[in-house]
Amino acid sequence: MTDRTMKALVIEEPRKAVVKQMPYPKPGPNEVTIKVNSVGICGTDVHIFEGDFISEYPIIPGHEFSGTIAELGEGVTGWRIGDPVSADPSLFCGSCQFCLTNRGNQCENWGALGNTTSGTMAEYVAVPVKNVVKMPEGMSFSQAAFIEPLACVVHGMNRLQVKAGDRVILFGAGAMGQQLVQAIARSGASELVVVDVSQQKLDIACKYGATKGVLSRDLGEELSKEKYPYGFDIVVDVTGIPAVIEQAFDYMGPTAKFLQFGVTSENAKVQLSPFKLYNKDWTIIGSMAINNTFIPAYHWLKDGRIEVNHLVSKQITLEETIDFFNSPRDPNHLKIQIKI
Repeated sequence: MTDRTMKALVIEEPRKAVVKQMPYPKPGPNEVTIKVNSVGICGTDVHIFEGDFISEYPIIPGHEFSGTIAELGEGVTGWRIGDPVSADPSLFCGSCQFCLTNRGNQCENWGALGNTTSGTMAEYVAVPVKNVVKMPEGMSFSQAAFIEPLACVVHGMNRLQVKAGDRVILFGAGAMGQQLVQAIARSGASELVVVDVSQQKLDIACKYGATKGVLSRDLGEELSKEKYPYGFDIVVDVTGIPAVIEQAFDYMGPTAKFLQFGVTSENAKVQLSPFKLYNKDWTIIGSMAINNTFIPAYHWLKDGRIEVNHLVSKQITLEETIDFFNSPRDPNHLKIQIKI
């Protein structure tokens, strides 16, 4: 078993990805090795490929996934080979001051599958058994690969604290934006305006909870100061694009909250008026990945509170993923998943 290999996608350096044989990840004590079935491609994976994230190279990316247990490590009980599962990719140390105060996503020794260690764009991945959840009957592997991104949404919603009647504008109707739309719509928001470059995405957002969709090019006309003199109570950016973020600030009303959900380049900068921040009683909120929110997301998905089937635009192979990373993005695509 020690000489066994597996096929994996490896980002060897920024903008250089290859598919090659890598050592099979034998599980250590209290770990299981999972045979990967489905992997969602996240914006963070794209940032890693571009060299815009904190990851070191070479690295196997991927952290949104599902599969079946292939091998049990020493000390693992209550699980069987073949169990269909997903797993929280977070690797918190559990003993630093942040982990001990329910701020694990700020762990002093923070790690995550596909970000700081070998991830799931491979035939197999080893994970701590405490991170694993069993897929319920009727949940597909494609659906289960959404638990991780939904866990990011749960954390963002916990940070945002939407109040009944809040008027919300959200920039970016991609796969993450679509999940946030459903969560915000179920949280008591009144008006929920979504902005994107794709009419197709806006139509989907309106079907699943948005009250209005606006093409980016029509912002000035559709959301003028005359029509929205007091702005919005909540502004959410899911694009991670600095120019869009600066534009989004213009829609913040008095006492508004701004949520930065989209991942930007590590070196990105935006301009913000500190006088408005002070004078308008604004609140600026960040939302970093997951913070013990995998199980709530699992329940959201299991109980049908968030729909995800319509978010899968395309399934591709590991080899096709290299072309995906190197090609321009289709503005109408939502989630791309890799089928192993």
